[in-house]
Amino acid sequence: MTDAVTLHALNVDHTGRPIHRRGVMLVLSSPSGAGKSTICRALLAEDPALRLSVSVTTRPPRAGEVDGRDYHFVSLERYRKMVEGDELLEHARVFDNFYGTPRQQVEDELSAGRDVLFDIDWQGTQQLTDKVPQDLVRVFILPPSTEELERRLRTRAQDPDDVVQRRMAKAADEMSHWAEYDYIVVNTDLDVAIARVRSILTAERLRRRRQLGMVDFVNAMRGEE
Repeated sequence: MTDAVTLHALNVDHTGRPIHRRGVMLVLSSPSGAGKSTICRALLAEDPALRLSVSVTTRPPRAGEVDGRDYHFVSLERYRKMVEGDELLEHARVFDNFYGTPRQQVEDELSAGRDVLFDIDWQGTQQLTDKVPQDLVRVFILPPSTEELERRLRTRAQDPDDVVQRRMAKAADEMSHWAEYDYIVVNTDLDVAIARVRSILTAERLRRRRQLGMVDFVNAMRGEE
C-alpha cells in the first residue's frame, strides 16, 4: 500500500489513487566508506514503496538473522539449480559462500508497482545491466576525496592500518567503474546526497514507459471531453 509519504513522487487520479506503474530497480554502488549503506537505510526508512532486495545465500544464518528478511538461506544444491535454471538475476561467490538475486521475487515487486533497492558492487550491476536494462537505474556514490574516504574508513570501523590500506586499494578499482552508471552522486554532505538519490528515484518513477496505467487514464479523460 502506498501512503502519503510516497504519493508526492507518483501521479495520481482524481480519487487520489496512484496510477499503476512498473517499479524501478534502484542500484546503489560505491567504494566502502562512501556512505552507500547509510543512504540506503535512510531511503528505506522513509519510503514504504521501496523494498530492499533480499538475496539468496549458501552461508549459514548468523545470530539474529531471519530467513526471508535478511537472506533466503538455501543449500548449495538448491543454489546451483537456481543458477542453472536462470532463476537469479545476478550471482557471485564471496570467499567460500555464494550469493544471488532471485528473479521472480524482483519481478513480483516491479509488477506490483513497488521499487527494489540493490546495495551491490559494480560486478553485480553489470550482470543486472545485461539481463534487465529497461528496469534498471544505476547510481554510483563517490566520496569527495580519497583523503576523506580514508578518514571515514578509519573513523567508522577503527580497523588496523593494513585493513584500511587494502580497502583503499580496492576503492581505487571500484571507482574506475563510475562511468558505467546512469547517475553519479558525490557524498560531500550526507543529507544532500540522500536528497539527490531521492530525487533520482522520483524522476525515474515518472518515466513514461513505466507508467503502465497512463494510457487508460488519458483515454478516460479524453472520453469525458
